[in-house]
Amino acid sequence: MTITPPQAGDATVASAHPGTDAPDEKGCTTYDSRGFLARAALVTVVLSLAGTLLGLGRDQALAHLFGAGPETDAFLVAWTVPEFASTLLIEDGLAFVLVPAFTAVVARRAQGDTGDPVRALVRGTLPRLALAFAVASALLVWGAPYLVDVLAPGLPDPGLAEDCTRLTGTCVLTFGLAGYCSAALRAHRRFAAPAAIYVAYNTAVITAMFVLGDRWGVRAAATGVAVGGVLMIAIQLPSLLRQLRRKRAASLETGAADRAAPAVDRRAMNLALILTVLLFALCRQSQVLIERCLASTLPAGAISHLNYAQKVAQMPMVLALMLCTVTFPVVSQALAQGDTERARDRVERDLRAVSCVVLFGTAAVVACAPQLVHTLFERGAFTAQDTAATAAVMRVYALGLLGHALVGALVRSYFSAGRPTWYPVAAMTAGIVVTAWIGAGTVDSWGVLGIAAANAAGITLTALILLYGMESHGVPIRVRPLLAAMGRPLRAAMVACGAGGFCASLVDSPVLGLAAGGTAVTVVFFLLARMPGEQRLAPALHTAARRLSRARSR
Repeated sequence: MTITPPQAGDATVASAHPGTDAPDEKGCTTYDSRGFLARAALVTVVLSLAGTLLGLGRDQALAHLFGAGPETDAFLVAWTVPEFASTLLIEDGLAFVLVPAFTAVVARRAQGDTGDPVRALVRGTLPRLALAFAVASALLVWGAPYLVDVLAPGLPDPGLAEDCTRLTGTCVLTFGLAGYCSAALRAHRRFAAPAAIYVAYNTAVITAMFVLGDRWGVRAAATGVAVGGVLMIAIQLPSLLRQLRRKRAASLETGAADRAAPAVDRRAMNLALILTVLLFALCRQSQVLIERCLASTLPAGAISHLNYAQKVAQMPMVLALMLCTVTFPVVSQALAQGDTERARDRVERDLRAVSCVVLFGTAAVVACAPQLVHTLFERGAFTAQDTAATAAVMRVYALGLLGHALVGALVRSYFSAGRPTWYPVAAMTAGIVVTAWIGAGTVDSWGVLGIAAANAAGITLTALILLYGMESHGVPIRVRPLLAAMGRPLRAAMVACGAGGFCASLVDSPVLGLAAGGTAVTVVFFLLARMPGEQRLAPALHTAARRLSRARSR
């Protein structure tokens, strides 16, 4: 399915759907109408949720086939490469640079600018970036032994981790190209293909584990990573090529695109912008490096327990940030047009919605952690001891979920104007210092729980620093009213967590306990956290469902 916004000058669309935005006085169409955003968010949520569930299935397959021991630890060290590549090249880093750049040239194309600025941007950036991605992949494949030694110096079987790293190292090239396609398509308001990339990727990893696991062991999972990266590109390429082949309404001036390329290229390849974005993403993802480096000194399975706990606990955050993925081009467009008020309103709505979803998810994760881990993972090589350890880590890690979600939402606002800013890098650096300091000080006494607590403390500090600096360095949101609005769902989450944990503990069966605890959390939270109409998700989802139903009936 393709989300197509109303075109500038399309009076029929504007009149038929009162909620649709009409062109403004500059001839640009705004895309932050509730109808469009609801449709885009619904498609993104459905496909991203499918990818997230497949990611959960991937982790279940890993736990079932290989458990939580030395072999899984070795793979998870190699897994650091795709985790970094995903953050730097798909989710955060590259998107923060390219979405504003593509948003600007798409607007110029719609206004009838000479030449085709979209194609000019692609010609000016893609060859250089592809070469950089290829060189980085080659270096990772060659330097796998050195990388493993740095990431996990205490690993008992570095050879297996090195083999897996050579396979996962190829994802820098494939993820980089996939992230480029995603940024370009989102700027064109095409969200279906970018949202489906993790469906293809996780399908490849799961298939490889079951087909090749008996012969290749955990190396099969690393092979799936390499194949899945290729599928990420393949699933987006047809849609991107269609956008690049589009013709403007006005006639194209011969050679104008080539003359426009240098100016467009300078905007997109601003070295300071790229440097600040990549440094921020590196700092944020370095939390994983700190965790795995510290956990490699603990008994075998510690890295695996951290990984399983994080993957499950992060699901509410991933779902909440899908809205920001859809609205990032909207905020970027508003700032490009100088409409700070519209950008501020959009960012504040996003932050309220994100905090509400994440707090609800945090309450459920903390209340039902043992039942959730048992239901998802305890089979095959994954034992009851692994369940207890993973659930304990999950509860501590979940304390930082709100911080993780706010950082993910706020940093998009800092970079949405397409200008370099060092403030997010400084904020993330402060959080990393706290993470490393607390983790190193507690790992000997608290073990893996100390590592999880360090993660929660560091990311929460970063979120507070980013909130404090929004007025002067990002979109000038109203911080105090925003924090006051978060108070109600925060209190509701605390009460719901207690009620859910109590109800879950009354039932011996993990599945029934999960159902009882989850139901209690849901009822209590939504009774206590009822928010004003525009902040609730239900009206938006109802509108989206009604519009999709109307479209199918035609």
